[in-house]
Amino acid sequence: MKEIIGSPGTVSGLALRIGQCSFAAASVAVMVSAKGFSNYTAFCYLIASMGLQVLWSFGLACLDGYALRRKRNLHNPVLVSLFVVGDWVTALLSLAAACSSAGVAVLYAKDLKLCTNLPCSRYEISILMAFLTWLLIGVSSHVMFWILASV
Repeated sequence: MKEIIGSPGTVSGLALRIGQCSFAAASVAVMVSAKGFSNYTAFCYLIASMGLQVLWSFGLACLDGYALRRKRNLHNPVLVSLFVVGDWVTALLSLAAACSSAGVAVLYAKDLKLCTNLPCSRYEISILMAFLTWLLIGVSSHVMFWILASV
C-alpha cells in the first residue's frame, strides 16, 4: 500500500499531531491569559474544545511515536476507524468553537466597540490558533478517511 503523508505511524503523521497539539495548547494559553474571558460562553467553549483537542492529539502523537520506535503498522481497520471518528468529532467541535468565538470577537470589536475595555487582540490570537488547529485536524481527518477507505 502506498504511504500517505500524515498517516499514523509515520514521521509526517507525528508532525501533524504535534502541530495540532501545539496550536491547540497555544490557543488555550493565550485565551486563559486574557482578562475576563470566562464571562463569555463562546470563549469558554473554545477553551473546552481546544483542551479536548490537546488531549486527543497528544495521545495520538504518543501512539505515533511508539509506532515509529517499534516500527509498527497502525493501519488496522478497527484502529483507523477509531482515528476517523475521533478526528471528525474533534474537527467539528473545533470548527464550531472557533467560529462562535470569532463571531463574538467581531461583534465586540466592530459592532459594539468594546475593545477599549477588553483584551480583544488576545481573543483574536487565540481564535487564530484555534482555526490553525482546525486546519491541521481537517488534513488529518481527510487522510484518515482515505486510509479507512483503502484498508
